[in-house]
Amino acid sequence: MTEALRIEGVSKRYAEVQAVHPLDLSVPSASIYGLLGPNGAGKTTTIRMVMDIIKPDTGTITLLGSQDPDQRRDRIGYLPEERGIYRKMKVRDLLVYFARLRRVATAEARAHADRWIDRFDLASWADQKIESLSKGMAQKVQFIATVIHRPEAVILDEPFSGFDPVNVDLVKDILLELRQEGMTIILSTHQMETVERLCDSICLINKGQKVLDGPLERVKAERGTKAIQVEYQGTATFFRDRSLVESFDDTGRFVEMWPAAGVAPQQILEAAVREVKISRFQLMEPSLHRIFVDTVRQQGGEA
Repeated sequence: MTEALRIEGVSKRYAEVQAVHPLDLSVPSASIYGLLGPNGAGKTTTIRMVMDIIKPDTGTITLLGSQDPDQRRDRIGYLPEERGIYRKMKVRDLLVYFARLRRVATAEARAHADRWIDRFDLASWADQKIESLSKGMAQKVQFIATVIHRPEAVILDEPFSGFDPVNVDLVKDILLELRQEGMTIILSTHQMETVERLCDSICLINKGQKVLDGPLERVKAERGTKAIQVEYQGTATFFRDRSLVESFDDTGRFVEMWPAAGVAPQQILEAAVREVKISRFQLMEPSLHRIFVDTVRQQGGEA
C-alpha cells in the first residue's frame, strides 16, 4: 500500500515545553486517518508542521511523495480548527476565488462551486455575503473551500465543529465518497463515535508522544477489553462485586461492564440470573472511547 504521508523523527519545542516529541507515523493513501489525543497533546502542532505553517525542530515530512511544501501546496486541502473566511465576500464568489487560488480554471471553478452549493443546500444563499450566514452555514462554506479544487489529500482539524447532527451525517457521507474516489483524509477530532465510523487507521498522541497507532481493527484487538452489556429488570448488585467486575456503567435497566482479570462472561451471567430477569446479555467489541480514556489515564493524563 502506498503512503500519502510519512513523518519521521519530527519534533517541536516551544521554550521549556516539548510540544511534540520525536514522532513517526505513516498514513496510507486513499484512507481516512484519525489523529487523536486530549487537549494539548500536540495534534494541532503536528498538523501545522505537516502544512508547513511552522517548521519542525527535527525530522522529515514527506507528503504526497514530496518533502518540498511548494511542490505539493496545490494538491492538498486544509481546514484549520480556527475558522476564518472573508466575511464580506459572497458565497459563490468566495468558493470560485479559493478554487482559482489552487489553479482551477474559472469555468471549472464555477461548475465545482455550483455543484457543492447544491449538495449543501446553499443555493438560496449563494449570492449572499458570508457575514449574513449562520455559524453552521459558514462552516459549510469553509468545508467546501477546503475540497473544491479536488485535492489528493485533505487535513481537517475538528471538521464537525459547528455542525448540527444532520450536517454531521452529510459531511461523513461526503468524506466516505471522497475516500472512495481516492482522496486521503487526515482528521483530528474528539468525536470517538465519528472516528469509529469513518477511520481506517488512527494515531493517539498524548503529551506530545505517540501512544498507539495502526489500523483501527488491530488497535481494538490489541488494546481493548471486551465489554459485557446487560439489559435487565429488577434490583441488581452483581456488577458491584469487584471480584467479578472491574468497572461498570449502570443506568438502572441497562449496564455495561468490564470483567475483572481472569473472569469469564459465563461467571457474570450466572451471577446476574440469580438476581434479575435478563432481557439481553451481549459481548461487545471495545469502543474507541474506552480505549482512548484508558490509554490516556494510564499515561497519567486527563481524558
